Amino acid sequence: MKPFWQRPLATLTREEWEALCDGCGQCCLHKVEDEDTGEIYHTNVACKLLDLKTARCGDYANRRSFVPDCTRLTPETAGTYAWLPPSCAYRLRAEGEPLPEWHYLVCGDREAVHRAGMSVAGKVISETVAGPLENHIVWPYGDEDDPDGEDGYGEDGYGEHRGGANPWDVD
Repeated sequence: MKPFWQRPLATLTREEWEALCDGCGQCCLHKVEDEDTGEIYHTNVACKLLDLKTARCGDYANRRSFVPDCTRLTPETAGTYAWLPPSCAYRLRAEGEPLPEWHYLVCGDREAVHRAGMSVAGKVISETVAGPLENHIVWPYGDEDDPDGEDGYGEDGYGEHRGGANPWDVD
């Protein structure tokens, strides 16, 4: 029998669904939407509940009480959010792709996401001190207008999301 993370999302229990999260914290970063084009821009600004050192929600069970617009991912919606990082287990599984080698369900190590550079831990700031989000826009997956992939993230703009590329290096 296949491990649950290899099964179709619709077959997972709630506990299995929740266990898919790798703890990277990327989905907890604010995005800015261009009102004219609808294009979404990523920022390095985290939700006020995100623990900046661990990249985990400080009150996951009650998060919607404090952040009413916190998006609730479901097996039905996981494949519909283009802003989810290409490394996101929910997105990968919705697209029928396997989990990356650094995912704790694959390797057995919850810290592997941090060592692989896929976590935002220690790399972002809280919305409580950030100021205008427009001042914090980052391009974590390379320049989409670079057809040759010379930005270091490959032609698909996703980079080595299964390996060690760090999309949050914004030096």
